[in-house]
Amino acid sequence: MTNPKVRVETAETEAAAWHARLGVRNVSTATIEEFFAWRAEPANAAAYRRVEKIWADTGKLGGDPQIAGALEAAMSRKAGAASSRGVPRTLLGLAAVGAAAALAIGAWAWQQSRTVFATGVGEQRLVQLADGSSIRLDTASRIRVRFADGRRLVDLERGQALFTVAHDRTRPFIVDAGGTQVTAVGTVFDVRRDGATVSVTLVSGAVDVTPEGAGRAVRRMAAGEQTRVSSNGLDTQAADVEAETSWTNGRIVFRDTPLRQAVSEVNRYLTAKIELDATSLDAVPVNGVFRTGDRDAFVTTASQVFDLEASPGPDGSVRLTARKNN
Repeated sequence: MTNPKVRVETAETEAAAWHARLGVRNVSTATIEEFFAWRAEPANAAAYRRVEKIWADTGKLGGDPQIAGALEAAMSRKAGAASSRGVPRTLLGLAAVGAAAALAIGAWAWQQSRTVFATGVGEQRLVQLADGSSIRLDTASRIRVRFADGRRLVDLERGQALFTVAHDRTRPFIVDAGGTQVTAVGTVFDVRRDGATVSVTLVSGAVDVTPEGAGRAVRRMAAGEQTRVSSNGLDTQAADVEAETSWTNGRIVFRDTPLRQAVSEVNRYLTAKIELDATSLDAVPVNGVFRTGDRDAFVTTASQVFDLEASPGPDGSVRLTARKNN
């Protein structure tokens, strides 16, 4: 029977590895799904929460002589010849997590010098900021981070991102998306750019949305709302937050979504696109849940439900056309 302490230490080690893996490199949706499957275990979820807390409190680790000593011992051991004599196993486990946090700090320092973070088509990425905030980038997205003059500024240059903002009333967190500004203190919200249209979905807390242009009205949002900013002004409605943020779980949720819009959404995660050549079906509603990047599943389902014929293109694309009745 496995010792419970061993299980905890293993979970902490894996959690630290996941935290570093998600924070310092581009991550495919397949990897994101693997992470969520791992985190589904309660012990793993608890371990990951501890790692996130350690990340937020990393500055406090250096002042603890026990932690510092254990970390030094853990880092100085030779592979295959480690000795934990005199160092409690639980402390070594914490030191291992602290080591990962220390590595993450180094990666963070390198990241902050770059200030620009981006994903390719079909990729996701988790960016940890110095203030404890985090930003999850969706497919084909790009941000620029600037912390200065008592403000935390992030330019969303393209794509979509989920922002989890650390509370700091003295330094507002401002996201600029093509001139539209979203201002928060401590909250969770999603921002997406579609051409000249910006959509803001508020998961928790409160944010102020300010459109581009002098004298434009500021919209204070409440949790569960979505504000769309376009050439027609601001429009705030109740949002299906689960569907709007399902991409963070590697899923696309369609609920009465027009077929052409659904195809466009699936295409965001594809290099070889789907072409819909059936204008009479543009507005038919689509309902279902699909994995991001799973073109075959969507094409198969749409073909069966809407009686479409799928034809491969020379560039790897798939063309959907209405079947001809014989």
